[in-house]
Amino acid sequence: MLSCDICGETVTSEPDMKAHLLIVHMENEVICPFCKLSGVNYEEMCFHIETAHFEQNALERNFERINTVQYGTSDNKKDNTLQCKKEVNSGIHSACASNHPKSSAQSLPKAGTLKHEAICSENLTKSGKFLKSREKRPGLTEIKGSIYEAMYSPPECPFCGKIEKCSQDMETHVKTKHANILDTPLEDCDQPLYDCPMCGLICTNYHILQEHVVLHLEENSLRQGMDSVQCSSDLELAHQLQQEEDRKRRSEESRQEIEEFRKLQRQYGLDNSGGYKQQQLRNMEIEVNRGRMHPSEFHRRKAEMMESLAIGIDDGKTKTSGIIEALHRYYQNAAMDVRRVWLSTVVDHFHSSLGDKGWGCGYRNFQMLLSSLLQNDAYDDCLKGMSVPCIPKIQSMIEDAWKEGFDPQGASQLNNRLQGTKAWIGACEVYTLLTSLRVKCHIVDFHKSTGPLGTHPHLFEWILNYYSSEREGSPKVVCTSKPPLYLQHQGHSRTVVGIEERKNRTLCLLIFDPGCPSREMQKLLKQDIEASSLKQLRKSVGNLKHKQYQVVAVEGTLSPEEKVARRQASEVFTAEKIP
Repeated sequence: MLSCDICGETVTSEPDMKAHLLIVHMENEVICPFCKLSGVNYEEMCFHIETAHFEQNALERNFERINTVQYGTSDNKKDNTLQCKKEVNSGIHSACASNHPKSSAQSLPKAGTLKHEAICSENLTKSGKFLKSREKRPGLTEIKGSIYEAMYSPPECPFCGKIEKCSQDMETHVKTKHANILDTPLEDCDQPLYDCPMCGLICTNYHILQEHVVLHLEENSLRQGMDSVQCSSDLELAHQLQQEEDRKRRSEESRQEIEEFRKLQRQYGLDNSGGYKQQQLRNMEIEVNRGRMHPSEFHRRKAEMMESLAIGIDDGKTKTSGIIEALHRYYQNAAMDVRRVWLSTVVDHFHSSLGDKGWGCGYRNFQMLLSSLLQNDAYDDCLKGMSVPCIPKIQSMIEDAWKEGFDPQGASQLNNRLQGTKAWIGACEVYTLLTSLRVKCHIVDFHKSTGPLGTHPHLFEWILNYYSSEREGSPKVVCTSKPPLYLQHQGHSRTVVGIEERKNRTLCLLIFDPGCPSREMQKLLKQDIEASSLKQLRKSVGNLKHKQYQVVAVEGTLSPEEKVARRQASEVFTAEKIP
């Protein structure tokens, strides 16, 4: 005999069961026999019964086996079986719900009542015993597996617990060992019913209900735990992603800082790529390889360079002399648009060579300034016996000034080393070197523009006042006793050798640029200087638009005591600011 899991009806064969399921439950509406759930398909209903009503379903099956043993399985006894099943179910409900409104009024013997109470309790606690045997309470998936395991395991006797191999052996066992129990009628029992507050399952034992509810709570807790784990996992992942992003950002910033620092090192000659000597030799080799210099010329110039470096005096290969005198003649005889012009003392022009191209402008401007001081008798006391030094010698002289204690902050920024490097120098290093030679000078800082479009009219006015104390009643060309001015701005430096005042009252500086080659400067030595040749010297207010300018102005000589005072003052470097 086969029993339908949904409605409990029994059939004789598997084809009859398939037909029953198709006609009654597949084509018609499927309704749960325990809680009247409807609107689902057959598979969903089976799953619902096995999970939500597995205790009641197991109880129904046990009584079906009892009915089958007592009344047989032939077709002509089907009605009796169904009727008996209804009576047994009615008796069980009566025995388990004496206080229920629908309790039956029938009365059964006390012995029968106790026996059927045992049957009811045993069947209702069957799943609870199975679950208690596990050390850890399972999740929903394990519960479903346990239900299937309990329902499809070998049959167990509902009265004594004996397990048989198959249902036929179990029927024989029940008929022979428990026939007296099957013949005993059922009666009402006085046990209360306990409803599950979560799924509506009715239990007769409080402890079973407690175990059942605990399973619900653990399942909910497991679900919440999984959600919490998922949330925690998401937060941890987000935190890891943020940390990785921050790490990459810091790494990129560090890389950029290092790259910028290396660029600055290359720009200012602090990348340990060699100094004047190495660059001179390397560039001469390039000229030879390109066919612009004969090998014999290379060796001759190399020997001259080595001799110049050994004695520390510039070889004069880049010097142009006599330009101030040529300018005096030009302004006397031409330049009709110029109202008045002031010129510094005699100055030699020095331009950059292959050895210092790209970084030697500060050294070349110092050579120009020193060449003027060496030709001025007022500075013989502090510069006696000196010649214009070569660039490596100038580097050595600045290092000596640092060792004396001048400008410790500037020395630290350049690692206290200039020789063998292509390090740039500026107004501070020129001031330090001149002061160490007892030449009195000061720095004037034009730290911001004072005119429209970023111009510096205050700079031009200050230079005019430097070269001339009397503007009226002077001749057109004034050869002053003032040394040239060292003019520094971002990335470059030049030397101011004079200033023009045009007839329209505008001012124009006369500037020597170390970036201008000697062949261009020598054009100014001609007897008839063309006005176009002065374009490289003339700089109007509109031509100087850098953000900041610094001027080093020489004022005379220092006594040994004044030199010591200035050395102490250079520990905190200050400059005159205009405006």
